[in-house]
Amino acid sequence: MKRRLFWKILFAFWLTFFAITQGVWLLFEISRGDRPSPEALIASEVAPAVLAGGSEAIAAGGLAGGRTFIDSLPPRQRRRVSITPASVSPAAPRGAGERLLVREGVAPDGTRYRITYRYSGERRRGILRSTPPELLILGLIGGLLFSAALAWYLTEPIARLRRGFDQLARGDLEVRLAPQIGRRRDEVADLGRDFDLMAQRLQRLVAARDRLLHDVSHELRSPLARLQLAIGLARKAPNRTEATLDRIEREALRLETLVGEVLALARAEHGQQDDYFDLAGVVASVADDACFEAEASGVHIRLHNAIPDEDARAPLIGSAELVHRAIDNVIRNALRFSGAGDAVDVDVAYLPATGSYTVEVRDNGPGLPEGEIDAMFEPFVRGGRGSGLGLGLSIASRAVAAHSGEMTARNLAGGGLAVVMTFPASRG
Repeated sequence: MKRRLFWKILFAFWLTFFAITQGVWLLFEISRGDRPSPEALIASEVAPAVLAGGSEAIAAGGLAGGRTFIDSLPPRQRRRVSITPASVSPAAPRGAGERLLVREGVAPDGTRYRITYRYSGERRRGILRSTPPELLILGLIGGLLFSAALAWYLTEPIARLRRGFDQLARGDLEVRLAPQIGRRRDEVADLGRDFDLMAQRLQRLVAARDRLLHDVSHELRSPLARLQLAIGLARKAPNRTEATLDRIEREALRLETLVGEVLALARAEHGQQDDYFDLAGVVASVADDACFEAEASGVHIRLHNAIPDEDARAPLIGSAELVHRAIDNVIRNALRFSGAGDAVDVDVAYLPATGSYTVEVRDNGPGLPEGEIDAMFEPFVRGGRGSGLGLGLSIASRAVAAHSGEMTARNLAGGGLAVVMTFPASRG
Protein backbone atom coordinates (compact mmCIF):
# COMPACT_ATOMS: atom_id res chain seq x y z
CA MET A 1 0.00 0.00 0.00
CA LYS A 2 1.26 3.41 -0.90
CA ARG A 3 2.05 5.60 2.07
CA ARG A 4 2.01 8.98 0.38
CA LEU A 5 0.36 10.69 3.33
CA PHE A 6 2.98 9.23 5.68
CA TRP A 7 5.86 10.71 3.69
CA LYS A 8 4.09 14.05 3.27
CA ILE A 9 3.56 14.36 7.02
CA LEU A 10 7.08 13.12 7.75
CA PHE A 11 8.90 15.61 5.52
CA ALA A 12 6.54 18.49 6.32
CA PHE A 13 7.01 18.17 10.08
CA TRP A 14 10.71 17.38 9.73
CA LEU A 15 11.39 20.53 7.72
CA THR A 16 9.16 22.54 10.03
CA PHE A 17 10.93 21.25 13.14
CA PHE A 18 14.36 21.91 11.62
CA ALA A 19 13.32 25.39 10.50
CA ILE A 20 12.03 26.20 13.98
CA THR A 21 15.26 25.14 15.71
CA GLN A 22 17.42 27.09 13.27
CA GLY A 23 15.05 30.03 13.29
CA VAL A 24 15.23 30.27 17.06
CA TRP A 25 19.03 30.35 16.92
CA LEU A 26 19.03 32.89 14.09
CA LEU A 27 16.60 35.08 16.02
CA PHE A 28 18.86 34.84 19.03
CA GLU A 29 21.88 35.87 16.95
CA ILE A 30 20.04 38.79 15.33
CA SER A 31 18.52 40.06 18.57
CA ARG A 32 21.86 39.90 20.39
CA GLY A 33 22.98 43.16 18.72
CA ASP A 34 26.22 44.58 20.15
CA ARG A 35 26.22 42.35 23.17
CA PRO A 36 29.39 40.25 23.31
CA SER A 37 29.21 36.56 22.60
CA PRO A 38 29.87 34.09 25.42
CA GLU A 39 33.36 33.47 23.99
CA ALA A 40 34.18 37.16 23.85
CA LEU A 41 32.84 37.65 27.38
CA ILE A 42 35.13 34.89 28.64
CA ALA A 43 38.15 36.28 26.82
CA SER A 44 37.65 39.87 27.96
CA GLU A 45 36.37 39.53 31.53
CA VAL A 46 36.36 36.04 33.00
CA ALA A 47 39.77 34.79 31.83
CA PRO A 48 41.78 37.90 32.88
CA ALA A 49 40.21 37.81 36.35
CA VAL A 50 41.00 34.12 36.79
CA LEU A 51 44.58 34.56 35.53
CA ALA A 52 45.14 37.54 37.81
CA GLY A 53 43.82 35.62 40.82
CA GLY A 54 46.06 32.66 39.99
CA SER A 55 49.13 34.88 39.61
CA GLU A 56 48.49 36.46 43.02
CA ALA A 57 47.95 33.04 44.61
CA ILE A 58 51.33 31.82 43.23
CA ALA A 59 53.06 34.99 44.41
CA ALA A 60 51.68 34.43 47.89
CA GLY A 61 51.96 30.66 48.29
CA GLY A 62 53.86 29.27 45.36
CA LEU A 63 52.65 26.26 43.40
CA ALA A 64 50.58 25.03 46.33
CA GLY A 65 48.84 28.38 46.61
CA GLY A 66 48.09 28.34 42.88
CA ARG A 67 46.57 24.88 43.09
CA THR A 68 44.52 25.87 46.10
CA PHE A 69 43.19 28.80 44.08
CA ILE A 70 42.26 26.49 41.19
CA ASP A 71 40.45 24.13 43.57
CA SER A 72 38.36 27.05 44.80
CA LEU A 73 37.02 27.79 41.32
CA PRO A 74 33.68 26.42 40.02
CA PRO A 75 34.04 23.01 38.31
CA ARG A 76 33.62 24.39 34.78
CA GLN A 77 36.25 27.08 35.33
CA ARG A 78 38.52 24.64 37.15
CA ARG A 79 38.78 22.49 34.02
CA ARG A 80 39.90 25.48 31.96
CA VAL A 81 42.89 26.48 34.14
CA SER A 82 46.26 24.75 34.43
CA ILE A 83 49.62 25.71 36.05
CA THR A 84 52.95 24.53 34.61
CA PRO A 85 56.57 25.57 35.24
CA ALA A 86 57.74 28.32 32.89
CA SER A 87 60.64 26.09 31.84
CA VAL A 88 58.21 23.62 30.24
CA SER A 89 57.16 24.26 26.63
CA PRO A 90 53.90 26.17 26.31
CA ALA A 91 50.75 24.04 25.90
CA ALA A 92 49.19 23.87 22.44
CA PRO A 93 45.46 24.21 21.68
CA ARG A 94 43.65 20.88 21.79
CA GLY A 95 41.44 21.67 18.85
CA ALA A 96 41.07 24.07 15.93
CA GLY A 97 38.50 26.17 17.76
CA GLU A 98 40.32 26.37 21.11
CA ARG A 99 42.03 29.57 22.28
CA LEU A 100 44.67 30.05 25.06
CA LEU A 101 45.32 32.95 27.39
CA VAL A 102 48.65 32.75 29.29
CA ARG A 103 50.04 34.68 32.26
CA GLU A 104 53.10 34.11 34.41
CA GLY A 105 53.38 34.16 38.15
CA VAL A 106 56.50 34.25 40.37
CA ALA A 107 56.59 32.18 43.56
CA PRO A 108 58.23 33.55 46.75
CA ASP A 109 61.30 31.40 46.02
CA GLY A 110 61.67 33.04 42.59
CA THR A 111 60.36 30.10 40.54
CA ARG A 112 58.33 31.19 37.55
CA TYR A 113 55.07 29.39 36.60
CA ARG A 114 52.85 29.66 33.57
CA ILE A 115 49.09 29.92 34.15
CA THR A 116 47.05 28.85 31.09
CA TYR A 117 43.32 29.49 30.52
CA ARG A 118 41.55 27.53 27.75
CA TYR A 119 38.30 28.58 26.06
CA SER A 120 36.49 28.18 22.74
CA GLY A 121 37.17 30.84 20.17
CA GLU A 122 34.62 32.88 18.24
CA ARG A 123 32.58 30.79 15.82
CA ARG A 124 32.77 31.66 12.19
CA ARG A 125 29.82 33.72 11.05
CA GLY A 126 27.05 32.27 8.85
CA ILE A 127 23.71 30.67 9.57
CA LEU A 128 25.06 27.13 9.72
CA ARG A 129 28.64 27.96 10.67
CA SER A 130 27.58 29.82 13.80
CA THR A 131 24.95 27.25 14.81
CA PRO A 132 25.96 24.99 17.68
CA PRO A 133 26.36 21.38 16.48
CA GLU A 134 24.00 20.22 19.22
CA LEU A 135 21.24 22.34 17.71
CA LEU A 136 21.91 20.91 14.25
CA ILE A 137 21.75 17.37 15.60
CA LEU A 138 18.50 18.16 17.43
CA GLY A 139 16.95 19.60 14.27
CA LEU A 140 18.08 16.81 11.95
CA ILE A 141 17.96 13.60 13.97
CA GLY A 142 15.52 14.63 16.70
CA GLY A 143 13.21 16.24 14.17
CA LEU A 144 13.34 13.15 11.97
CA LEU A 145 12.45 10.82 14.84
CA PHE A 146 9.68 13.09 16.09
CA SER A 147 8.20 13.53 12.60
CA ALA A 148 8.37 9.81 11.85
CA ALA A 149 6.58 8.95 15.09
CA LEU A 150 3.93 11.62 14.49
CA ALA A 151 3.40 10.56 10.86
CA TRP A 152 3.02 6.92 11.90
CA TYR A 153 0.63 7.88 14.71
CA LEU A 154 -1.60 9.79 12.28
CA THR A 155 -1.48 7.49 9.25
CA GLU A 156 -1.57 4.04 10.81
CA PRO A 157 -5.28 4.31 11.86
CA ILE A 158 -6.08 5.60 8.37
CA ALA A 159 -4.34 2.56 6.90
CA ARG A 160 -6.44 0.35 9.18
CA LEU A 161 -9.57 2.15 7.99
CA ARG A 162 -8.56 1.58 4.39
CA ARG A 163 -8.02 -2.12 5.02
CA GLY A 164 -11.38 -2.25 6.80
CA PHE A 165 -13.19 -0.61 3.89
CA ASP A 166 -11.46 -3.02 1.52
CA GLN A 167 -12.69 -6.00 3.56
CA LEU A 168 -16.16 -4.46 3.74
CA ALA A 169 -16.22 -3.98 -0.03
CA ARG A 170 -15.32 -7.66 -0.50
CA GLY A 171 -18.36 -8.65 1.57
CA ASP A 172 -16.76 -9.25 4.96
CA LEU A 173 -19.40 -7.56 7.11
CA GLU A 174 -17.91 -8.88 10.35
CA VAL A 175 -14.79 -6.68 10.13
CA ARG A 176 -14.37 -4.42 13.20
CA LEU A 177 -11.67 -1.86 14.04
CA ALA A 178 -12.31 -1.35 17.76
CA PRO A 179 -9.85 -4.09 18.89
CA GLN A 180 -7.10 -2.44 16.84
CA ILE A 181 -7.88 1.07 18.13
CA GLY A 182 -7.47 0.07 21.76
CA ARG A 183 -7.64 2.93 24.26
CA ARG A 184 -6.90 5.66 21.76
CA ARG A 185 -9.20 8.66 22.25
CA ASP A 186 -9.19 11.19 19.41
CA GLU A 187 -11.02 12.06 16.20
CA VAL A 188 -9.36 9.24 14.26
CA ALA A 189 -10.45 6.74 16.93
CA ASP A 190 -13.98 8.17 16.73
CA LEU A 191 -13.86 7.58 12.98
CA GLY A 192 -12.89 3.96 13.60
CA ARG A 193 -15.78 3.50 16.02
CA ASP A 194 -18.14 5.09 13.49
CA PHE A 195 -16.84 2.58 10.94
CA ASP A 196 -17.70 -0.27 13.32
CA LEU A 197 -21.17 1.17 13.83
CA MET A 198 -21.64 1.44 10.07
CA ALA A 199 -20.43 -2.13 9.52
CA GLN A 200 -22.73 -3.37 12.27
CA ARG A 201 -25.73 -1.62 10.73
CA LEU A 202 -24.85 -2.91 7.27
CA GLN A 203 -24.59 -6.42 8.66
CA ARG A 204 -28.01 -6.10 10.29
CA LEU A 205 -29.55 -4.63 7.12
CA VAL A 206 -28.13 -7.36 4.90
CA ALA A 207 -29.21 -10.04 7.36
CA ALA A 208 -32.70 -8.50 7.56
CA ARG A 209 -32.86 -8.29 3.77
CA ASP A 210 -31.87 -11.92 3.35
CA ARG A 211 -34.31 -13.00 6.03
CA LEU A 212 -37.08 -10.91 4.48
CA LEU A 213 -36.41 -12.33 1.01
CA HIS A 214 -36.51 -15.83 2.44
CA ASP A 215 -39.75 -15.14 4.31
CA VAL A 216 -41.39 -13.41 1.32
CA SER A 217 -40.45 -16.27 -1.00
CA HIS A 218 -41.88 -18.70 1.54
CA GLU A 219 -45.12 -16.72 1.85
CA LEU A 220 -45.47 -16.34 -1.92
CA ARG A 221 -44.97 -20.04 -2.54
CA SER A 222 -48.28 -21.08 -0.94
CA PRO A 223 -50.68 -18.78 -2.85
CA LEU A 224 -48.78 -19.38 -6.08
CA ALA A 225 -49.09 -23.13 -5.59
CA ARG A 226 -52.82 -22.75 -4.94
CA LEU A 227 -53.16 -20.60 -8.06
CA GLN A 228 -51.47 -23.25 -10.16
CA LEU A 229 -53.68 -25.94 -8.62
CA ALA A 230 -56.83 -23.90 -9.31
CA ILE A 231 -55.78 -23.36 -12.94
CA GLY A 232 -55.14 -27.10 -13.34
CA LEU A 233 -58.55 -27.93 -11.86
CA ALA A 234 -60.24 -25.44 -14.18
CA ARG A 235 -58.73 -27.16 -17.18
CA LYS A 236 -59.75 -30.61 -15.98
CA ALA A 237 -63.25 -29.66 -14.82
CA PRO A 238 -64.71 -26.89 -17.03
CA ASN A 239 -68.04 -27.19 -15.19
CA ARG A 240 -66.37 -25.78 -12.01
CA THR A 241 -64.92 -22.71 -13.71
CA GLU A 242 -66.89 -20.21 -11.61
CA ALA A 243 -65.75 -21.66 -8.30
CA THR A 244 -62.20 -21.95 -9.58
CA LEU A 245 -62.22 -18.29 -10.66
CA ASP A 246 -63.38 -17.29 -7.17
CA ARG A 247 -60.48 -19.23 -5.70
CA ILE A 248 -58.05 -17.60 -8.12
CA GLU A 249 -59.43 -14.18 -7.19
CA ARG A 250 -58.93 -14.82 -3.47
CA GLU A 251 -55.36 -15.96 -4.00
CA ALA A 252 -54.64 -12.94 -6.24
CA LEU A 253 -55.99 -10.62 -3.55
CA ARG A 254 -53.83 -12.39 -0.99
CA LEU A 255 -50.78 -11.87 -3.21
CA GLU A 256 -51.69 -8.21 -3.67
CA THR A 257 -52.06 -7.75 0.08
CA LEU A 258 -48.75 -9.46 0.72
CA VAL A 259 -46.92 -7.27 -1.80
CA GLY A 260 -48.53 -4.16 -0.34
CA GLU A 261 -47.50 -5.13 3.18
CA VAL A 262 -43.92 -5.82 2.07
CA LEU A 263 -43.77 -2.40 0.37
CA ALA A 264 -45.16 -0.80 3.53
CA LEU A 265 -42.46 -2.57 5.54
CA ALA A 266 -39.78 -1.17 3.22
CA ARG A 267 -41.22 2.35 3.50
CA ALA A 268 -41.30 2.04 7.28
CA GLU A 269 -37.57 1.29 7.27
CA HIS A 270 -36.42 3.86 4.72
CA GLY A 271 -39.20 6.34 4.00
CA GLN A 272 -39.16 8.71 6.98
CA GLN A 273 -39.84 12.40 6.35
CA ASP A 274 -38.83 15.07 8.80
CA ASP A 275 -41.88 17.16 9.64
CA TYR A 276 -43.24 18.39 12.94
CA PHE A 277 -46.54 16.77 13.90
CA ASP A 278 -48.91 16.41 16.84
CA LEU A 279 -48.77 12.86 18.23
CA ALA A 280 -51.99 13.30 20.20
CA GLY A 281 -53.80 14.30 17.02
CA VAL A 282 -52.44 11.29 15.13
CA VAL A 283 -53.50 8.88 17.90
CA ALA A 284 -56.95 10.48 18.11
CA SER A 285 -57.39 10.12 14.34
CA VAL A 286 -56.42 6.43 14.45
CA ALA A 287 -58.70 5.74 17.42
CA ASP A 288 -61.59 7.51 15.70
CA ASP A 289 -61.18 5.40 12.56
CA ALA A 290 -60.88 2.19 14.58
CA CYS A 291 -64.10 2.93 16.48
CA PHE A 292 -66.20 2.00 13.42
CA GLU A 293 -64.67 -1.49 13.32
CA ALA A 294 -64.77 -1.80 17.12
CA GLU A 295 -68.49 -0.92 17.37
CA ALA A 296 -69.38 -3.71 14.96
CA SER A 297 -67.64 -6.19 17.27
CA GLY A 298 -68.97 -4.73 20.50
CA VAL A 299 -65.50 -3.55 21.59
CA HIS A 300 -64.94 -0.14 23.19
CA ILE A 301 -61.87 2.00 22.51
CA ARG A 302 -60.93 4.31 25.38
CA LEU A 303 -58.45 7.09 24.63
CA HIS A 304 -56.51 8.77 27.47
CA ASN A 305 -54.51 11.83 26.43
CA ALA A 306 -51.98 13.08 29.03
CA ILE A 307 -49.91 15.27 26.69
CA PRO A 308 -49.54 18.87 28.01
CA ASP A 309 -49.74 22.05 25.95
CA GLU A 310 -47.08 22.75 23.33
CA ASP A 311 -45.28 25.26 25.58
CA ALA A 312 -44.67 22.56 28.22
CA ARG A 313 -43.13 19.89 25.96
CA ALA A 314 -40.54 19.37 23.28
CA PRO A 315 -41.73 18.95 19.68
CA LEU A 316 -41.87 15.62 17.84
CA ILE A 317 -40.38 15.40 14.36
CA GLY A 318 -40.72 12.61 11.82
CA SER A 319 -43.34 11.12 9.49
CA ALA A 320 -46.92 11.42 10.68
CA GLU A 321 -47.99 8.88 8.03
CA LEU A 322 -45.58 6.22 9.34
CA VAL A 323 -46.59 6.83 12.95
CA HIS A 324 -50.27 6.72 11.95
CA ARG A 325 -49.78 3.36 10.27
CA ALA A 326 -47.80 1.96 13.20
CA ILE A 327 -50.44 2.92 15.79
CA ASP A 328 -53.22 1.72 13.48
CA ASN A 329 -51.60 -1.71 13.13
CA VAL A 330 -51.19 -2.05 16.91
CA ILE A 331 -54.79 -1.00 17.67
CA ARG A 332 -56.23 -3.29 14.97
CA ASN A 333 -54.13 -6.15 16.33
CA ALA A 334 -55.64 -5.48 19.78
CA LEU A 335 -59.15 -5.41 18.30
CA ARG A 336 -58.58 -8.76 16.58
CA PHE A 337 -58.14 -10.46 19.93
CA SER A 338 -60.82 -8.63 21.86
CA GLY A 339 -64.33 -9.98 22.27
CA ALA A 340 -67.69 -8.32 22.64
CA GLY A 341 -67.84 -6.19 25.77
CA ASP A 342 -64.05 -5.86 26.01
CA ALA A 343 -62.24 -2.54 25.94
CA VAL A 344 -59.01 -1.45 24.27
CA ASP A 345 -57.24 1.29 26.22
CA VAL A 346 -54.99 3.73 24.37
CA ASP A 347 -52.81 5.98 26.57
CA VAL A 348 -50.79 8.88 25.16
CA ALA A 349 -48.32 10.64 27.48
CA TYR A 350 -45.27 12.89 27.53
CA LEU A 351 -42.44 12.14 29.99
CA PRO A 352 -40.51 15.35 30.79
CA ALA A 353 -37.80 13.44 32.69
CA THR A 354 -36.72 11.55 29.56
CA GLY A 355 -38.07 13.99 27.00
CA SER A 356 -40.07 11.30 25.19
CA TYR A 357 -43.61 10.46 24.13
CA THR A 358 -45.28 7.11 24.84
CA VAL A 359 -48.28 5.41 23.27
CA GLU A 360 -49.55 2.34 25.13
CA VAL A 361 -52.25 0.03 23.76
CA ARG A 362 -53.80 -2.55 26.14
CA ASP A 363 -56.32 -5.27 25.28
CA ASN A 364 -58.13 -8.04 27.18
CA GLY A 365 -57.15 -10.84 24.83
CA PRO A 366 -55.33 -14.10 25.60
CA GLY A 367 -51.88 -12.52 25.57
CA LEU A 368 -48.81 -14.37 24.35
CA PRO A 369 -46.47 -17.02 25.72
CA GLU A 370 -43.48 -15.30 27.30
CA GLY A 371 -41.10 -16.98 24.86
CA GLU A 372 -42.88 -15.44 21.86
CA ILE A 373 -43.05 -11.82 23.00
CA ASP A 374 -39.55 -10.89 21.81
CA ALA A 375 -40.20 -12.36 18.35
CA MET A 376 -43.65 -10.87 17.75
CA PHE A 377 -42.22 -7.81 15.94
CA GLU A 378 -40.32 -9.89 13.37
CA PRO A 379 -41.74 -10.24 9.82
CA PHE A 380 -44.10 -13.20 9.23
CA VAL A 381 -44.09 -14.22 12.90
CA ARG A 382 -47.69 -15.02 13.91
CA GLY A 383 -47.11 -16.81 17.21
CA GLY A 384 -50.12 -17.83 19.22
CA ARG A 385 -52.25 -14.86 18.21
CA GLY A 386 -53.83 -16.44 15.14
CA SER A 387 -53.45 -16.01 11.41
CA GLY A 388 -52.56 -13.15 9.13
CA LEU A 389 -49.54 -12.14 7.13
CA GLY A 390 -47.46 -11.50 10.24
CA LEU A 391 -46.34 -8.08 8.98
CA GLY A 392 -48.53 -5.62 10.87
CA LEU A 393 -46.54 -5.43 14.10
CA SER A 394 -43.28 -5.70 12.15
CA ILE A 395 -44.27 -2.62 10.11
CA ALA A 396 -45.18 -0.82 13.34
CA SER A 397 -41.84 -1.76 14.91
CA ARG A 398 -39.88 -0.55 11.89
CA ALA A 399 -41.82 2.73 11.82
CA VAL A 400 -41.07 3.36 15.49
CA ALA A 401 -37.38 2.46 14.97
CA ALA A 402 -37.24 4.91 12.05
CA HIS A 403 -38.03 7.64 14.60
CA SER A 404 -35.22 6.43 16.91
CA GLY A 405 -37.89 4.99 19.17
CA GLU A 406 -38.53 1.62 20.77
CA MET A 407 -41.46 -0.77 20.74
CA THR A 408 -41.99 -3.31 23.53
CA ALA A 409 -44.74 -5.65 24.68
CA ARG A 410 -45.70 -7.39 27.92
CA ASN A 411 -48.46 -9.60 29.23
CA LEU A 412 -50.87 -7.98 31.70
CA ALA A 413 -51.47 -9.50 35.11
CA GLY A 414 -55.23 -9.80 34.59
CA GLY A 415 -54.95 -11.10 31.05
CA GLY A 416 -54.31 -9.33 27.79
CA LEU A 417 -51.32 -7.73 26.13
CA ALA A 418 -49.82 -4.23 26.41
CA VAL A 419 -47.78 -2.78 23.55
CA VAL A 420 -45.77 0.37 24.31
CA MET A 421 -44.30 2.67 21.65
CA THR A 422 -41.74 5.25 22.78
CA PHE A 423 -40.77 8.24 20.60
CA PRO A 424 -37.89 10.51 21.72
CA ALA A 425 -38.72 14.19 21.33
CA SER A 426 -36.66 16.42 19.09
CA ARG A 427 -34.02 18.68 20.66
CA GLY A 428 -33.43 22.24 19.56
